[in-house]
Amino acid sequence: MNIVVCVKHVPDAQGERGFSDDNTTDRENVDGLLSELDEYAVEAALKITEAEGGEVTALTVGPADAVDAVKKALQMGADKAVHVSDDAIAGSDALATSLILAEAIKKVGQPDIVLFGLASTDGGMSVVPAMVAERLGLPQVTQVSTLEVADGNVTGRRDSDVASETLVASLPAIVSVTDQINEPRYPSFKGIMAAKKKPVEEMSLGDLGVDAGQVGLDNASTKVLDTTKRPPREQGEVITDEGDGGKKLVEFLAGQKLI
Repeated sequence: MNIVVCVKHVPDAQGERGFSDDNTTDRENVDGLLSELDEYAVEAALKITEAEGGEVTALTVGPADAVDAVKKALQMGADKAVHVSDDAIAGSDALATSLILAEAIKKVGQPDIVLFGLASTDGGMSVVPAMVAERLGLPQVTQVSTLEVADGNVTGRRDSDVASETLVASLPAIVSVTDQINEPRYPSFKGIMAAKKKPVEEMSLGDLGVDAGQVGLDNASTKVLDTTKRPPREQGEVITDEGDGGKKLVEFLAGQKLI
């Protein structure tokens, strides 16, 4: 079972986030890390190969620092990694990113499963897995909280607020998982040391056969036109229960048009 797990290097959510003059996320003046939601995808890939055998390849797209994302995946247990980096990629939107990932996946080989996290913690769009599936002509099982591989199929359960549905697709397939699927492992000392000897292949757009005119901010189909800082949190209203607390709470919620 050969699995490619796509991961992203994102600004640390605990730090101060900012934007560059072109309204793209500032990735140079902040600490970065492997997107937390992608850790669940890495763990899912490792569990499958531990049960079925096979190999896990971590794949990322981004500047030089983005290699730290795949290094974390290697420390967790992935076997090898691919880092696609090119100055022309800066500012790429989801469409361009999906193109780069799809072409990189073709270079990696013919994986049985391509795994993604639910979304990146810096963008939160959840659209790239479906875009990659379309580009590769593969079935997709997305946003699932359970995952099972058997008899040449992958099965997952997608939960919503009101119901759950079971999705089944034949392999090879694109899969994205939620943070309910597992508990990602912490890299052990042994895993950290072993990761230093695992291969990380560097690729450019030229290696993938992707033209620079198809990617980057200038060629993006979507752009952020303006940004506004989140307003400071206002002090809430305290409701004292003197026997009519329930009524006061309902009146408050109604006044805020929440009910």
